Amino acid sequence: MSKNVTTTSEEGYVATTEIRDFDVTLDSGGEEGPDTLESLLASYASCYVPALRVGAKQRDAGELGEITIEATGELNDDDKLASIHFDIETDADVDEETASAVVERANELCKVHDALKSDLHAEISF
Repeated sequence: MSKNVTTTSEEGYVATTEIRDFDVTLDSGGEEGPDTLESLLASYASCYVPALRVGAKQRDAGELGEITIEATGELNDDDKLASIHFDIETDADVDEETASAVVERANELCKVHDALKSDLHAEISF
């Protein structure tokens, strides 16, 4: 099995990516759409949501309800990602020990987390 996308740029820095039946426009300059790093942060956080839900069930934390992930990417002097931080809020009241177990399991489940080089894995506060 594989995942396939097609990205086309007619000119400049704007590119449209076809993902199955969806078109996503990204602009590395951030003027006509999200920039590429914002898109990466969005993909990472979006992938982390189901990983948290499954991790919570598997670590006896129950249903988390609404999950909000504030993803922050700090840039270095070359405008490349130097670090990522997730600030996670849920409707559920989860103690610190259980939250750690959920995060550890979510890290194992999240495919974007797995794909990033380890020094860019998100620091997480839950």
